[in-house]
Amino acid sequence: MTAGLNIAALAQRTGVAPDTLRKWEQRYRILQPTRTAGGQRRYSERDVARVEWLRARLDEGYRIGEAASLLGTAGVAPARSAREHLNGILDAVDDGSADQIGVRLDQAFALLGVDATLDDVLRPLLAEVGERWADGRLSIADEHLVSESVRSRLGHLLADSGGGIRGTVVLTCAPGERHELGLMMAAIALRRDGWKIVYLGADTPLRDAVALARRVGARVLGISLAMDERVAALERALRGAKPEELEVVVGGSAATRQVAKRLGATYAGAELPSAVETLRRVAA
Repeated sequence: MTAGLNIAALAQRTGVAPDTLRKWEQRYRILQPTRTAGGQRRYSERDVARVEWLRARLDEGYRIGEAASLLGTAGVAPARSAREHLNGILDAVDDGSADQIGVRLDQAFALLGVDATLDDVLRPLLAEVGERWADGRLSIADEHLVSESVRSRLGHLLADSGGGIRGTVVLTCAPGERHELGLMMAAIALRRDGWKIVYLGADTPLRDAVALARRVGARVLGISLAMDERVAALERALRGAKPEELEVVVGGSAATRQVAKRLGATYAGAELPSAVETLRRVAA
């Protein structure tokens, strides 16, 4: 006999009527029952978790179609915390499933909110992916799979207009620096804090960034450093390009207080909330 719950037991466990469960299964394919030798459906604990997850979304005001789309395919257990979202994305990376990486990211943004997803899911995700790539557990293709999924969603958020109450900040990567996901996350966090963001992205000549900052009346130039080898070139570029009226803030995995002091800049801090507070302080 196949182990599992029949539909009456599933209904009792979840508080969702059998007729409703059948409709959800047929229309949205949210459940993945096995069958007994006699053809009767049997539902797993994963099915229980998925139905309970859907009920919680409906209680929050989602429509069933929206919630089912957000939940994704029937073989995936729903995440209930930032750690579960992170682990689910990493499992999808291990499986090479671009679709599931996207579903998991969309779930996190929808259920945790933007700030918590940036801080508690994406930041540790990128750190873990970087470590796995460095020690050979992830290929370049795997790293790109994650990066592109994250970039597409951050780009959508970054495209939203708004901000300007606190002033204008120009954000750029250091010359030669192509790792921009951390900078994109900072841009979104700052926009949500009320800043107008002029986003330049990867590998921007410093003189061009400074000239644009002057032209748009920016109070702060934020520079992202992800690679240690970019520090010396940035130091040389800043010597001749930094105007006195422009505050320079540096952040990223290669930035430290010592590096910032060497560059004559302010260190943004290791966390997104600290970067937001730093920009408030230097622009005051």
